[in-house]
Amino acid sequence: MWMLFLGPLATLIAGSAVVSQNEPVEQPPEQLMLPMQVVAGGSAGEPVRIKPLSEFKYQHIVRQAYDYSCGSAALTTVLRYHLGYDVTEQQAMEGMLAFGERDKIVERRGFSLLDMKRYAASLGSNSAGFKAEISDLRKLDQPAIVPIDFAGFKHFVVFRGIRDEKVFLADPSAGHIVFSVSEFEALWDRNTLFLIYPAKDRPPVASQLALSDRELGVIDPDLVREPARLRPPERNEALERAVQTGLGNLFFRRP
Repeated sequence: MWMLFLGPLATLIAGSAVVSQNEPVEQPPEQLMLPMQVVAGGSAGEPVRIKPLSEFKYQHIVRQAYDYSCGSAALTTVLRYHLGYDVTEQQAMEGMLAFGERDKIVERRGFSLLDMKRYAASLGSNSAGFKAEISDLRKLDQPAIVPIDFAGFKHFVVFRGIRDEKVFLADPSAGHIVFSVSEFEALWDRNTLFLIYPAKDRPPVASQLALSDRELGVIDPDLVREPARLRPPERNEALERAVQTGLGNLFFRRP
């Protein structure tokens, strides 16, 4: 009789120790449900959107299609994601060939700020080039196209803003990149700044190039290594900590 009773009781006890499992549920595209008991000790789920790094890296940036088309890609980036024009890089290149200095474009295999200015005017937007300083960039409330001299090559990028002494750029070839202010000053070609203004007959749009609290940039490790490096504690403090961890309490008298 005891055997008959203990059998079901053992089964009940063993069954209570089995961890419950939830059946997989269809998730929306690009979302993943993280079990909160794993990350926060709770039982609720938190939807997390998963994206590849490449998608973040080039978000709101028109990637240049050719080695020589950084100018058209930078221009299209500003036109699309700041001013709201529905244009492609190919259309921008064709427009600058039509309204710009065609012979010079073919000769130098690239576009100039004058070519950009004439194409922007054909869309109804005024634009202008300036010679500026870092202090001017700090006050700037809109993105700008700036030329840089990087590794011996002339290259156009989009300046987005300065935060915490870091310069945020949208690079048609490298994606979102970040330099220190001093590094950017060394790369900035002739302190040139090119601004494109909204057309008067178009409704204003929210700029997708404005800096937000959720930024992703490629930062040189040397910029963050020094501030993040843990300083070694004083020798006596290290000895105290090691001894107390293994042998109990021991204190050094400081002179």
